[in-house]
Amino acid sequence: MFFDNNRGFALLEVLISIGIFLVIAAGIYTGFQFVFKVMYLSRLRILETAILNEQLEIARNLPFSEVGIVNGSPSGVLTRTATTTRSGLNFIITRTIRNIDDPYDGVIGGTPNDTAPADYKLAQMEIVCSGCQQQNPLSLSTFIAPKNLEGDPTHGALFIEVTNSQVQPVAGATVHIVANATTSFDFTDVTDNEGMLRVVDLPSGSNIYQITVSKAGYTTDGTMAPSVSVPNPVKPHASVVAQSVTRRAFAIDEISSINLTTLNSSCSLLSGVAVNIMGTKLLGVEPEVLKVNQNITTNGSGEYSWPILEWDAYGLRPTNYDLLGSIPALPINLLAGANQSVQLILGANTANSLVINVADGITHQPLSNATVRVLGTGYDQSKTTGVGFVRQTDWSGGNGQATFTDETKYWSDDGKIENNDLAGDIKLKKVGQNYVSSGYLESSTFDLGTAVNFVDLLWTPLSQAEELGDNSVRWQIAASPSSSPSSWEYLGPDGTGNTYYNSQNTSISSVNNGKRYFRYKLYLQTASATNTPVVSEVTASYTTSCMPPGQAYFGNLTAQDFTVTVSHSGYQTKVQNITLSGDMVFGVEMVGG
Repeated sequence: MFFDNNRGFALLEVLISIGIFLVIAAGIYTGFQFVFKVMYLSRLRILETAILNEQLEIARNLPFSEVGIVNGSPSGVLTRTATTTRSGLNFIITRTIRNIDDPYDGVIGGTPNDTAPADYKLAQMEIVCSGCQQQNPLSLSTFIAPKNLEGDPTHGALFIEVTNSQVQPVAGATVHIVANATTSFDFTDVTDNEGMLRVVDLPSGSNIYQITVSKAGYTTDGTMAPSVSVPNPVKPHASVVAQSVTRRAFAIDEISSINLTTLNSSCSLLSGVAVNIMGTKLLGVEPEVLKVNQNITTNGSGEYSWPILEWDAYGLRPTNYDLLGSIPALPINLLAGANQSVQLILGANTANSLVINVADGITHQPLSNATVRVLGTGYDQSKTTGVGFVRQTDWSGGNGQATFTDETKYWSDDGKIENNDLAGDIKLKKVGQNYVSSGYLESSTFDLGTAVNFVDLLWTPLSQAEELGDNSVRWQIAASPSSSPSSWEYLGPDGTGNTYYNSQNTSISSVNNGKRYFRYKLYLQTASATNTPVVSEVTASYTTSCMPPGQAYFGNLTAQDFTVTVSHSGYQTKVQNITLSGDMVFGVEMVGG
């Protein structure tokens, strides 16, 4: 047999060979890259460690009184930030110096009371390469002690406590302290996990420390100096007394907002309406100066938004119109972190008008079909309040009910819900000694009789134990024009299935409006095997068209004394005497009878 030893490589063989070579070459290249990267980062850490050690040595060799930050607490000669260059690389150094109150000789404000609490100092240095691909800074720290006696006897301490709207500590809040009266001082630090910032070594002085407390996405609180507009601030600048503790408290929480729409009784938009918004929180006293007291005008679409508001109760008063009612009822109890939509239903202006808000005394939800009689000299008129709410307080009847007729039943659950422990409260099921981690329940179908606009979803208790973790109680709403849709689509406050109603967001999304039937879905979860969330009641309020829930309007009245009588089946009749002058909104809470 004859073989041709001079035959060349086929094209396919060449391509395969090139491919194999490229794979091997790419692997070798990637390996070299990884090795060089590790060597580079190692060299970078060595440089940074050397620089930080130098910085700590500089701090250790300073006189103890000079170990501190310029215009900071403790005050000293070190700047907050510094830059340096090594091996052609630029580094940014951040210095933090804190006074330490050692418990060995007592702590300030404790037993025994250490009146010279600046026992020694913590020096912490952080460094990051500004032009390198470095994600996390390197940090080193050391303690620096005085050679002789501790503390300055003319100094005192300032303890700052920061809480939220539920009076729970706010960790990581930024506290900015400035003083220019007797000493140059400009200091910024953050609160600890207890919501506290303890500055234990400050020069004494009367009302010289301006404090501002803030956090990303939160409202701001702080002190203020007297002025022409606010001669007596509620929170004046802080004082520090020598060898004593001054305590100041501040409250911040997630930013809230109100989106206002002005309509007439036919649900048509009213543009260019002048409205005054007024809260209850004070900036000053004698005279009282409110934090929020603003006059605005709605735009061409009858809308206006306040994107940054604190949690508070807000009243809204239109000018040149009578208020026929509002959705929801006034005042607006704005929760922290809530985005509240408000509709003002307006009519022709009269000299004196009266809006009666009728609510259940326990749930505080608007009551539909209440009869309101207003009686005065030459006047006697009765009206019925608009639609109100549906409510469920007992689930002990169990599942399997499609339509809400038996008020103790519901449609389904996942078998992880306890529905008959303590008068029908809903809890997570207990297996042995521990609760299951999560469970859900789906309600029966509620028939509201007509297409409605939903307002709020509320439940009790609204606040749950901290041990349960965040969002231990969550809800979603499904609404439909039909009592038997092909499926119930459960949605959250943004109108999608990705979000849930919780204690910070109770306003029902407008995506559900215009529908007659609805269901709710309750989700329970716990981060503690020995604790469970509990729900004892849920209510959903709504209105039809532009009929405000639980409200009745009386216009073109005379300024005089009136007797208001409110009656409703299942409630005790309520009688109130009022003196009317101008436009008034009057609330009546009904007690079951």
